Amino acid sequence: MKLKLGLVLLALGAMLARAETNDVLQLWPGLAPGAEKWQQLKVTDETLIRPTLTLFLPPKEQANGSGVLVCPGGGYLNCMYTYEGYDIARWFNARGVAAFVLRYRRPVMGQQRLYDHTAPSADASRALRLIRARAGEWGVNPQKLGIIGFSAGGHLAATMTVHFDAGQPDAADPIARQSSRPDFSVPVYAVINMNDTNLCHGGSQRNLIGDPVDPKLAAYYSCELQVPTNAPPTFLVTGANDKTVKAENSVRMYLALKKAGVPAELHIFEDGPHGFGMKDRKLPVTDHWPTLLEAWLRQHGFIAK
Repeated sequence: MKLKLGLVLLALGAMLARAETNDVLQLWPGLAPGAEKWQQLKVTDETLIRPTLTLFLPPKEQANGSGVLVCPGGGYLNCMYTYEGYDIARWFNARGVAAFVLRYRRPVMGQQRLYDHTAPSADASRALRLIRARAGEWGVNPQKLGIIGFSAGGHLAATMTVHFDAGQPDAADPIARQSSRPDFSVPVYAVINMNDTNLCHGGSQRNLIGDPVDPKLAAYYSCELQVPTNAPPTFLVTGANDKTVKAENSVRMYLALKKAGVPAELHIFEDGPHGFGMKDRKLPVTDHWPTLLEAWLRQHGFIAK
């Protein structure tokens, strides 16, 4: 009995290790666009010049064909890829959904600005296109590929929710031919607004757009102002006592989605400080929001009923 248990634990450990260390893909061939001039710089995170996708694929017999791109937060300065990345991916895997954790470029490193505001969304768009281009290999239905993000990663998810395209059919690169539109979106305690000083998260705004803030860019990245009628169904969750990113961000996004006729669901938890992720901290929000998300995903056909 002990031997069998030991073999099971070893197999489980090997599976997790494979998902977190072996199946890591570079997002771009070679260096990311614009990274050439930073190649000699001692970057604190290699993904600042070579962004990656970490694959978490459920067992084939459990896979349901859905996939999700996971965007960790970090104020467009850091990347919280464990509890807002790998933990989320495992949760989706347990429900038959293939997950892909994105370590995207942040525009700044310390006091050095490496890229302009387009770098994070270029990486997220590339990731969605890449997953669709290789969907058959990974057991993903290209029409069941969503996105989830947390905090600034939630802003990145929301950006993909409102700014997307159908791809370039005549592109030489087969990845570029794919659509960057997610089929569902889950911004969690997300930065949404970028142009209201009383509402937006100043650090994310500064790191993404720069200082002084360009009003046109601030409006472009205020996702609630940019919602198209063909935005994907969206599930929003936040906490009323979030002192980092005010809950009104999610409220405004929800109202904008409803005005555009886009299916949307919003949950605001009374006891939900910023950064709760899926950590077990015995808070009502951590107990209930994943269950609500699962029900919503079933309702929309991304997890079998």
